[in-house]
Amino acid sequence: MARRRKRKSRRRLEGRRILESVPQYSIESGSEKPVTAARNFIHSEGIAPPALLLVKRNEHTTDRYFWAEKGLFGAQYVEENHFLFPSLRVEEDEDEVMSLSTVGH
Repeated sequence: MARRRKRKSRRRLEGRRILESVPQYSIESGSEKPVTAARNFIHSEGIAPPALLLVKRNEHTTDRYFWAEKGLFGAQYVEENHFLFPSLRVEEDEDEVMSLSTVGH
């Protein structure tokens, strides 16, 4: 039997595109849990939101977190609900203004 292709959510794809413009940091969790490692890295480095943290748990698994004004969130949740985050909305508006200004020239 032929397998059906998984449908890609347009809202999630849009969220992924928006998250690409946010600064990214890659760290390793070491002996800590991934979310603890992410929180400790944020506080030790003084990272300002918005930021995306890629926490390597082991050689096969990397967890993605989004650092927002409201706290630390899983990146997949943020991709699906990017409209709830004001810091991403500002970046989105700038992208729209840039694309509109280049169309007229």
